[in-house]
Amino acid sequence: MLNTIVGMLSGGAAPTDYESIATVTVGAGGASTLTFSSIPSTYTHLQVRSLAKNSTTTNVWMRINSDTGANYATHYLNGDGSSASASNYINQGDGIFYGYNTGLQSSAAVLDLLDYANTNKFKTTRSLTGFDANGSGQLYLWSGLWRSTAAVNSLTIYSGGGTFTEYSSFALYGIK
Repeated sequence: MLNTIVGMLSGGAAPTDYESIATVTVGAGGASTLTFSSIPSTYTHLQVRSLAKNSTTTNVWMRINSDTGANYATHYLNGDGSSASASNYINQGDGIFYGYNTGLQSSAAVLDLLDYANTNKFKTTRSLTGFDANGSGQLYLWSGLWRSTAAVNSLTIYSGGGTFTEYSSFALYGIK
């Protein structure tokens, strides 16, 4: 099932089209921030996958190349099984929404960063995130924009509050 979802998000890429670049597993005491740096420019797209839990209910953000300027925009569609909502955030300095964490349950996320090394266009993301809360979980479909033509060489994922708890895991893949 996960391979099907991953394939749909990545435009139908086969499992053999993915190469592991790095994995971070949070240790004892937690972490509020993690960074993937020195990302090679040899792939077509990047994908970040995570299974994470936070010490509090919070948004999870992703900054590209340590940019803290108001150069990000995010749109989302959210559903909880009985209702749906949508919204957007423009001119964000916090980064692109990576996900939402309840602080009680683990949340899963798969985010694609498209054409990350192309210096002729802004960078876009798409992601699917969610969590199960014994019948009251939520699912989010996100799209994001980083208004820069710079090639992506680092990604910083951080908690909007609290810390990622021990054993939270984040993995970066290159898509051929």
